[in-house]
Amino acid sequence: MMEFLGIGSVDVSNQVIQRDRYAEYFCFLANLATTLDKIGVEIRSMQRTEIGEVEEAFGAKQVGSSTMPHKRNPIRSEQVCGLARIIRSAVEPAFQNNTLWDERDLTNSSPERILFPEATILCDHIVTLMTTVIAGLVIREDRILENLNMLHGINMAESVMIELTRVGMARQEAHEIIRVKSMEALAAKRSLASLLAETPEVSKYISPSDIEKLLNPNQYIGTSVLQVERVVSKLKPLCQ
Repeated sequence: MMEFLGIGSVDVSNQVIQRDRYAEYFCFLANLATTLDKIGVEIRSMQRTEIGEVEEAFGAKQVGSSTMPHKRNPIRSEQVCGLARIIRSAVEPAFQNNTLWDERDLTNSSPERILFPEATILCDHIVTLMTTVIAGLVIREDRILENLNMLHGINMAESVMIELTRVGMARQEAHEIIRVKSMEALAAKRSLASLLAETPEVSKYISPSDIEKLLNPNQYIGTSVLQVERVVSKLKPLCQ
């Protein structure tokens, strides 16, 4: 079994090996579970009715709630987040199992009979669950666009401020103009682009068409696509 798992023997041991290596294993499981927990929290948050940008896949016959037939709950993500708490709870007893009396005592034995199978099986389970969730994730592009437009363009205001600074305006002056016009856009429920186009201090530096481009969220994603593609290229060989 050790050869199959690629595990070597310890250099020094008595009746038992030191439990620090076991603690490290449980820390790994807890760290993995926490990463899946983080993904699950994000999916659950973004599936809320008032956001609605992503959804877990929902079967034609699936029931979301026993009392509210209209509900579509992210039940798999909820399960991942809940079980991650159980997996993390294995870390503390795993560390305590290090402090055995003299050459050994048996206080490690009873918790390990629970910790090893429970944490390992649960971790395997939530990895499988989250893989299913991500594979079937529904992306609501219409809601993403709707939410982006909710603030009338002020969520992209920084890009105009940076451009004003780049073409010669003092940064503090650019900051104050964008701040004032952003507040006006919110209060009047008007697009920031139209307000800036009507502002002489801005229009003498940037044309209305360039303002529209600067406030386009599709132009403001930085290196996010490159980062994702780089990670995918690294992981693909491992998935063969």
